Amino acid sequence: MFDLIIIGGGPAGYYAAEKAGSAGFNTFLAEKSHLGGVCLNEGCIPSKTLLYSSKLFSMARHSEQFGITASDVSFDLSKVMARKRKIIEMMRNGISSTLKKNNVTVEKGEAFILKGNNGSFDVQVNGNTVSGKRLLLCTGSAPVKLPVHGIDQSFVFTNKEILSIDYIPESLVVIGAGAIGLEMAVFFAEAGSKVTVIEMLPRIGGSIDNETGLILKRELEKTGINFLLETRVLEIGEHSVTFSGNGTNGTIGADIVLLSVGRKPVTQGLGIENLGVRITGSAVETDSGGRTSVSGVWAAGDINGKSMLAHTAYREAQVCIDGMRGIESFVNYNAIPGVIYTHPETAGVGLTQSEAEASGIAVLCAKLPMSYNGRYLAENEGGRGICKVVADKQTQKILGIHLIGAACSEMIYGAAAMIEKNMTVKDIGPIVFPHPSVSEIIKDTIMKLPV
Repeated sequence: MFDLIIIGGGPAGYYAAEKAGSAGFNTFLAEKSHLGGVCLNEGCIPSKTLLYSSKLFSMARHSEQFGITASDVSFDLSKVMARKRKIIEMMRNGISSTLKKNNVTVEKGEAFILKGNNGSFDVQVNGNTVSGKRLLLCTGSAPVKLPVHGIDQSFVFTNKEILSIDYIPESLVVIGAGAIGLEMAVFFAEAGSKVTVIEMLPRIGGSIDNETGLILKRELEKTGINFLLETRVLEIGEHSVTFSGNGTNGTIGADIVLLSVGRKPVTQGLGIENLGVRITGSAVETDSGGRTSVSGVWAAGDINGKSMLAHTAYREAQVCIDGMRGIESFVNYNAIPGVIYTHPETAGVGLTQSEAEASGIAVLCAKLPMSYNGRYLAENEGGRGICKVVADKQTQKILGIHLIGAACSEMIYGAAAMIEKNMTVKDIGPIVFPHPSVSEIIKDTIMKLPV
């Protein structure tokens, strides 16, 4: 009898297992594939590894503006991919070692929930049945499949296949302008592909701030990426994509098509129905503490459909383990930062101006161009970027901070801390930022608020 059974070894699952084990729980973790889940093996880490290589390649080719001339610069995809595989393997080993140190029993295989009764849960893995006092569901998500003719052809990839490609295609069509689609568009454009991005919405970047989204589109167009917005894919032919947008139809050639139109929680084929856990759409319902509708069953990560980000999964996992230990904590989803790791990066946390105004809040806004910042000017040439701050007019509480430019992903945690702690404009005043640093732009912008 285990204290806790965890199904899924992605960010939520392995982090929860580590925390549970260190707290003294006798913990069992089932993972059908590799530890680390989609993030480590098919998403966050491999994509950032590839993007860093393409960034260096692009910088070397355009270094004259910094007084550096580089000749005969080449891009060796086989070496890039080998480095990616090395990093993934190192991180897998690190996770495995950490779980072992915390006495977590790890079983590789598909888990199926047999039943849950009398305060315990039975789960079958590889033909063997294990029992646990508690159950944590961390089965993650899978790519959404677009319901169009031709979607099953061999040259139509998801994020999984595109990250293991062994050549740079001459032409790439990306369907979907969310984070994954944009990041892969940038990698292949910088590596030499002709890239077209098709998006049904009139803007890119999903729910990011409208103004940063417009700047991002203009900056990415400089790399040669072509955007077809307010456009629907009608059919995928033989290395071609037929689309309709703005009253016209068209067809574009594609050596490869990347399907990137979102993800959905994985709840099928697990035996969840044997628990009676409440599911809305395809997501398991949870409260702010990760509890499901069934006592003793928690869920964390993409399976709850709330915020499909690895760092959200880490926090949800911690909150679930806290709850199991009798420690009350919750996830503040409004303080979860989001980043798109394009070149330039864009990052935001909290409410956008339009979201705040739509909820009836009277807001104060301020923004500064990144060129206001000395460190940014020293390290960037010709790029555009801004910092935008949204605050409550009545209370002066910081509601949202949104950035586009270099180093955004490394700065946004500070903005998240401000929102998590309900800080006001006055609270920010005494905080000293290092100089010169791009992060100073956050304080400078806050101090521009008309309070």
